[in-house]
Amino acid sequence: MSLVTFAKIAWALGVAAWYCLRIPFQRKARRLKVVDARHRNLRDITLLSISTLGLGIIPAIYALTGWPRFASYPPNIVQVGAGVLVFIAALWLFQRTHRQLGRYWSVTLEIKETHKLITDGVYTHVRHPMYSAFFLWALAQALTLPNWVAGLSGFVGFGTLFLFRVGREEAMMREAFGAEYDAYMRRTKRIIPGVY
Repeated sequence: MSLVTFAKIAWALGVAAWYCLRIPFQRKARRLKVVDARHRNLRDITLLSISTLGLGIIPAIYALTGWPRFASYPPNIVQVGAGVLVFIAALWLFQRTHRQLGRYWSVTLEIKETHKLITDGVYTHVRHPMYSAFFLWALAQALTLPNWVAGLSGFVGFGTLFLFRVGREEAMMREAFGAEYDAYMRRTKRIIPGVY
């Protein structure tokens, strides 16, 4: 098996594991009534679609067809190995974040019935560890897939969602939790502990 084939398989297994980890939490989340879903709109659906394009569709096309060939380069084992390790870290953080959010998790911006502000565990260090996990996925994709377009599309796709969504999400949380969320914002960073 070539290193390129191994890299593509490793990326595909990481993505499959990502979705398998999410399935039980999607089922739990559906059981709780949504009390504020005003941000479930065309803008949010568009941002989610752009993120899916960058983290799923473009790299899948590359993994299956090798397109776009002009952007491919020869990988090295250290790069691919680092990508696999970063993907494992992303999956760990993704699973921990889902476990801590439990039924309060949602794909779109929502406040649920009896919603509580989670500030312990991985949330002690950053306000948006789920976004941190997605950025780790994007980094793993860039390292694992030896193609400038497919590899970096995750940063572009998810970065676009993050840029246009995180401020709205924090505004919604401040409205829902008031001073408690303001205090939480003062003692934490958004996605990188102690940095940003």
